[in-house]
Amino acid sequence: MRVTLAPYTPGQRDALVALAVTPEQEQFSGQPARLLDQPGDTADLHLIYDAAALVGMFRIDPQFARTHDFAPAGAFGLRSVIVDRAHQGRGIGTAMIRALPAYLMVQYPAARQLYLTVNLRNPAARASYLRGGFHDTGAQYLGGDAGPQHILRLDLT
Repeated sequence: MRVTLAPYTPGQRDALVALAVTPEQEQFSGQPARLLDQPGDTADLHLIYDAAALVGMFRIDPQFARTHDFAPAGAFGLRSVIVDRAHQGRGIGTAMIRALPAYLMVQYPAARQLYLTVNLRNPAARASYLRGGFHDTGAQYLGGDAGPQHILRLDLT
C-alpha cells in the first residue's frame, strides 16, 4: 500500500461522489456527495489515494478554532475522514494520518496543531487516529450531531 494525499479539484467530483461509507458509519462522517457543496463551509477537501486509486477523502478546516472553543487560536481541524467501504480494514486511515504532518507542512505551512473530534460510539476510528499519532486530550466535545465525542490533538511541529 502506498497512500498519497492531494488537494481536491472539481474535475475529480464524479470519482469522489462514487465513494461511500457503510450505512452505520454515515452518521459519523456523512457521504462524500453531501460534503462537496456545503454553503459557508470553511474546510478544504483533500483526497486519499492508494497507489493511483482514489480510496477516500478528508477535510482540513483552517478556521476550526473559531467554532470550537477547546482548540487554541490558530489550530486547524481535521473533519469528515472517509475511506471507501471497499477499501476499509487495510490500514489506509492510519497511513493517511501518518502522512498528514508532512502533507500539511506543504499545504498549510502555518498549521502547528491539528484537532479532531471522534464519536464515543466509533472506537474503530478513534483507534486509527491514535495509531496514526493523535493524542486523546481526555476532554469531550458535547456539540456533535451524533452524540459526545473524544477530542484528539496532533502536534505538527
